[in-house]
Parts: sequence; structure tokens; C-alpha cells
Amino acid sequence: MPEYRLGVLGGMGPQATNTFYQFIIDRTDAHTDQEHVSTLILSDTGMPDRTTAILTGDTEPSYRRLLADAKLLEAAGCTVIAVPCNTSHYFLDRVQEGVGIPILHMIRETARVLASQGRTRPGILATDGTIQTGLYQKEFAAFGIESVVPSPEAQKLVMSLIYDDVKAGREGDRHKFDRIHRDLVSQGCDCGVLACTELSVFSVQRRLPAFYIDAMAVLADRAIEACHKPLRTIFEERAS
Repeated sequence: MPEYRLGVLGGMGPQATNTFYQFIIDRTDAHTDQEHVSTLILSDTGMPDRTTAILTGDTEPSYRRLLADAKLLEAAGCTVIAVPCNTSHYFLDRVQEGVGIPILHMIRETARVLASQGRTRPGILATDGTIQTGLYQKEFAAFGIESVVPSPEAQKLVMSLIYDDVKAGREGDRHKFDRIHRDLVSQGCDCGVLACTELSVFSVQRRLPAFYIDAMAVLADRAIEACHKPLRTIFEERAS
């Protein structure tokens, strides 16, 4: 039987990478060390900020570094790559052209999950860079799903939660999130998508209602399946 190895291209940010690997462990139906996913984690903390790169148009340094990292993981024997950073997906189709192993696309996989659940109006919680590039909007539209973004005031709170709280090593402010949640509900959303891995970290810190779908958890499931390991059924007790 061939050996499958997951390459995690991380460090964007480090805590999100750590949470992603914990997702891989928790969501694999394994009972011994040998039954877990063989994983090589590259935490490239020197990666330029993706939101800044996209908003300023200075995208080549980020692209080149992502490509070099992907090639490093391929050369190390990885058979599939997962990138637990939503904003970096702006570059991934181009990076995929430069490597010979598949790079899982977190946003496309999340769109498939929403479509399978019959969701029709998701709210996207993401960085300014992810929102402004329309990464999620385009992928959702391909599945016939009309998505919503937060109001300008709520989007400022999303960015503060990501950068001022989680990336700064602080516990996320629940009051900020409550205001964001009310904004999505007021716009008629039938679910919210955690489209930034720092928000995935926040969801672990502060149990969120089942209204929210975590894109990074979707990526973890697809990564486990790509390495031919069985998924564990996760029962998440979430506060309403």
C-alpha cells in the first residue's frame, strides 16, 4: 500500500497552524500512533502578510514564497498539501501549476459542503483581503449560492478580532463577535462561514452556535480523506 503524507504549509499564523493540526488529530478515527495521518508541518512565519500583499498589489513575494514552500514539501515526500490560511488561497491556483502534487482548496471544499447542506445565504467572516478579492463569493456563486459580507462597521470588528485579539496572542473578544453575529442575522443569513483561520482558533476558545461552518475544519476532513484515513464522527456541543 502506498504511503500517504500530508504537507501542511502553515505559519499564517502559527496558532492557526497548531489548531489545524489538532483538528487533524481529533478528526482522524485512529486508535494507535500508526493509524494517524503522517504529517510534515512547515510553519513559515516569515511569509509576508497576505492581506497587505493583496490590498497593495505587491503579490509576487508572497506567491514566490508559497511556491518555494510547496516545492519543499513535495521534495520531502508529501503526497498532498493543505494550507490553513484562507487569504493565501488568492495565490494557490497559480502555485498549483508549479507543483506535481495536489493542493487542497479550502474555499472550494467549503462551497461543496454548503451546497450539500442546502445553505443558500451564508455570511462570510474573513480578512479584508479575502473579502475584497471575492475568493469566497466566486466559489460560492459557482454552486449557485448567494453570499453576504458584513457591513463596514461589522467588518472592522472582524479585522479587530483577527489582528488585535487572536494574532496578538489574546483570547478573542466575545462581545465583538456577538455584534458581528447580529449583523449577519439582520442580513438574512442562514449560516456563517468562519473564513479566516484565526476565527477557527476563536471558535475553539469560545464555543460557537451550529450556525457557523468552519472552513478549516472542512479542510482538515478533506486532508484526512486525501491521506486515506477514516474520519471520526465529531459531535460538537455548541452554545446557542
